[in-house]
Amino acid sequence: MLLSLLLEDVEVLNEYIDTEISDVTDKSNQITEKCAFVCVKGARFDGHSVAQQVLCEGAACVITERDLGLSNQVIVNNTREAYALMCKNLFGRAVDKLSVIGITGTNGKTTTAFVIKDMLKRLGVESGLIGTVKNMIGEKDFHTELTTPDPYEMHRLFSLMVEAGLKICVMETSSQAFHQKRLAGITFDVGVFTNLTQDHLDYHGTIDEYKKCKKELFYNSKTAVFNSDDEASEYMSEGIDVPTCSYSVNNASDYKAENIELFSDRVEYNLGDERIVFHIPGDFSVYNSLAAICAMRMIGYTDTEVAEAIKTAGSVSGRLEVLQTNTDFSVIIDYAHSPDGLEKAINAVRGFTKGRVITLFGCGGDRDKTKRPKMGAIAADLSDIVVVTTDNPRTEVPEEIIKDILVGTENKKAEIVTVVDRSEAIAKAISIAQKGDSILLAGKGHETYQVIGKERFHYDEREVVASILNK
Repeated sequence: MLLSLLLEDVEVLNEYIDTEISDVTDKSNQITEKCAFVCVKGARFDGHSVAQQVLCEGAACVITERDLGLSNQVIVNNTREAYALMCKNLFGRAVDKLSVIGITGTNGKTTTAFVIKDMLKRLGVESGLIGTVKNMIGEKDFHTELTTPDPYEMHRLFSLMVEAGLKICVMETSSQAFHQKRLAGITFDVGVFTNLTQDHLDYHGTIDEYKKCKKELFYNSKTAVFNSDDEASEYMSEGIDVPTCSYSVNNASDYKAENIELFSDRVEYNLGDERIVFHIPGDFSVYNSLAAICAMRMIGYTDTEVAEAIKTAGSVSGRLEVLQTNTDFSVIIDYAHSPDGLEKAINAVRGFTKGRVITLFGCGGDRDKTKRPKMGAIAADLSDIVVVTTDNPRTEVPEEIIKDILVGTENKKAEIVTVVDRSEAIAKAISIAQKGDSILLAGKGHETYQVIGKERFHYDEREVVASILNK
C-alpha cells in the first residue's frame, strides 16, 4: 500500500517521499522489509531512539513527533494517534463497515458486552466481540491480552469480522485505550456508560483524569446510554449532543427497573410492560442487563424483542461463576478487583447464601495501593470470614501487599485469616466451609495465570479447586 494511503486522515507536518509500504508496526523487534515504523514514546522506551536503526534494518520510513534529521521521516503531532489511523487504513478501514457498540465503566463492561452479543444471536444476528475475557468472531474465539487491544490487532479483528460477513461488533473500551489513542478513527454507533468507581489510579493518577479518559467514548459516539443512578453520568453526558437513553433502579430515567426480585440463579424485574428475566444473580445484574437492553434499543430493537432475547443470555466466565463441586457448600469465582466490584460481588453472594460468606481475595502488585485497605474494610464488613492472600504480586513482596490490605480490616466483625500462597489459601477456605456456606474467590475471575515478578505462570482457580476437592 502506498504511504500516502496509509496516512489518510493523519495530519502530516512535513514533505515526505511517497513509497510502497508492506506493513506497519510500533515494535522495534518486528521490523520487516519496507515496513513503516511508528516511533511511540512509552513509559520505559522511546521509539524515536531507534529510528535510524530500524531504517538500517529495512524499514521504508519512520513516523515521528519531531525532526530527527532523517530523509525517510514523516512528522506528525501524535504518533500514537497516527499509528491507530494507519492500522485502520492498512486493514481497509474495515471498522467503518461495522456497527460498533462501545462499553466503558469501571465494572460491568464484560458482562454487558457478552449479554448484548447473546441477545443479538437470539435475534438471529451473529456479531463480533472484543474484550477482557476473549475476542470473538461469531462463535470463534481468539486470545486476548488487553481489554482493548493494540490498534494493529484490533483492526485485524475488524477486518476478519467483515470477511466473515458480520455487521456488528460489541467491544469494551478501557480508559487506558482512550488515553493512548488506540481507538482513534473509530466512530461508535452506541456508547454505553455503566458506572465509575476508583480503579487504575496507578496509571491515571487522579479519579478526574480517569473519568476524563472514559468520557472520550461519547465524543465519538452517534448515540449514548447512561446509568442515571451513577453520579458520574451527569459529567459523562454534559456537552454530548447525540440521542441518549438512560436506565436506573432509583432515579428517574428512560428505562427504570421496578418490582425487582433477586434469586440464587437470576434477577427479575418489570420494565414498562415487560417482565425481564436475566439469568445472572446479584443486584448489579439488574444494572448490567439494563445497560444491554438500552444498547439494543438504540440500534433499533423493540422492547418486546429485547425482553425475549435477554431470557437466554448466558453467564460469563469469571463473573459470579458457580463451580460444580458436589459439596454442600458453594464455591464462586468472580473477577472483582476494585472496591466497588468486591462490594457488589459479596453482596450478590450474600443474597443467595443460607450460611456464612467466606471471601478470599488479594490485591495486584505494582498497582493502585490506596484501594488495598478499602477492599480489606469492605470484605471484613460484609463477610463472615475473610481469607487474605496473593493475587498477581508482580514485583512487590506479597506479604507487604497483604499488610496494606489488613490495615482496613482492623476493628471489623469478620474473622480474618492470612495465607500468602493462593492455592493454600483456597485449601484453607474449603477446609473451614460448612453446609450452606459460600466461598467467594475474588480477583482472578477469567484469568488463567498468575504474575509473579515479571513472569506469568499458569494458574486456573477452577483446576486448583478441583485438585483440592479430589484430595
